[in-house]
Amino acid sequence: MAKLVFGMNQSLDGYVDHMAFAPSPALFRHFIEQVRNQAGSVYGRGLYEVMRYWDDEHPEWDAEERDFAAAWRSLPKWVVSRSLQSVGPNATLVADGLAAAMRALKAERVGEIDVGGPALARCLGDLGLIDEYRIYLHPVVLGGGKPFFAGPRPPLRLVAGDRISEDVIRLTYVPA
Repeated sequence: MAKLVFGMNQSLDGYVDHMAFAPSPALFRHFIEQVRNQAGSVYGRGLYEVMRYWDDEHPEWDAEERDFAAAWRSLPKWVVSRSLQSVGPNATLVADGLAAAMRALKAERVGEIDVGGPALARCLGDLGLIDEYRIYLHPVVLGGGKPFFAGPRPPLRLVAGDRISEDVIRLTYVPA
């Protein structure tokens, strides 16, 4: 049985914004390996559209960016959206029946399935479907933006804390 894992980079004041701070080379390598080992990803429309950047080749990419793109392209993806009519390569559109679709996905797959985006994570958390939360904590204060938790923080229990790079720690929580 697969587990749904919501993990994102977060500022000290609780916000996620991929444009405000980028991963260091060590953290980016960590994410490459993580994507290579995932059973898939579930995205909301907004984050999926951002991540579609990796579907195209960009001549300015270095070797690690090409490695990440290759890993991301090979990963099965499920996109939760009522507004999209179609999705890109290696992706399946989930327009209705979110709870049933995610329960089936967890039952059919083995390994970790990444959940992309705070709003989707809140919906899945409210349904009791998120198995683990991973906060990649950066020493940055944003002062505003999109919060990691899109609603009230669910009751959580800390199960691990790991230093991932020179300035980022990963805090791993499970529902309490």
